[in-house]
Amino acid sequence: MEPTTITSTRLKQITDNFKKGLESSIGIYLFKGLRIQVSKYKASGSERFARLYHKRRENGLCVICGAKVKEKNPRTKKLYRLCSDHRDKIDRKS
Repeated sequence: MEPTTITSTRLKQITDNFKKGLESSIGIYLFKGLRIQVSKYKASGSERFARLYHKRRENGLCVICGAKVKEKNPRTKKLYRLCSDHRDKIDRKS
C-alpha cells in the first residue's frame, strides 16, 4: 500500500491516537520525505488480514484485489464486498 502524505497537525492527531492505544493510528505515512509506519508488533497474519479486510470494505474496495466496487446489493443497498470479476469466480461458481 502507498503511504499517505500527512501534515504536522495530522501527525499530532496520529501520535495522540497512538498514545491512547487506538487502532486508527495504524498505517503508513509520509511526512516531509520520511516514511512512518505504525503497526502492531508480532501481529498474527489473520489479525493483519482482518484489518486489511475491514479497511477495504470501509473504502468500497474489493477485499481480494482492492479494485473499486461499483455495484450495490439491491436488497441491503450496500456495496458488494467483491468486484464483479471476483463475484463471478467466487460467489457464482458453476
